[in-house]
Amino acid sequence: MHAVIPYVIAALLFGLGVYGVLRRRNAILVLMAVELMLNAVNLILVAADSTVKATLTGVQPEAWAHPVPEPRAGAIFALFVIVLAAAEVGVGLAIILQYYRLRRAVVLDEVALHEHDHERVAG
Repeated sequence: MHAVIPYVIAALLFGLGVYGVLRRRNAILVLMAVELMLNAVNLILVAADSTVKATLTGVQPEAWAHPVPEPRAGAIFALFVIVLAAAEVGVGLAIILQYYRLRRAVVLDEVALHEHDHERVAG
């Protein structure tokens, strides 16, 4: 597989996620778009880890920044991103469900950001 393909796929996924965040009005779909962007970042981390290791095969380890590089550092970073994404989804869904219980809607255009904003919208 050519080294550019994962980067192009990750760029397309990230662009699709940005489009979803900017254009969607439903809070659940916005969370899904954020997850799509995080998965694109994971793909970049893993692809960069494997391509950088492949290009540095002829270089002596003493010439690197660290004498003994961490094996599969991109996959380790991707694992941290997955854990943070799971926590973000848990907190985000809890906030969205609580808002739905109060207002019976999850449309982001109608979210009151200040205390008196909901009185203006309702009245």
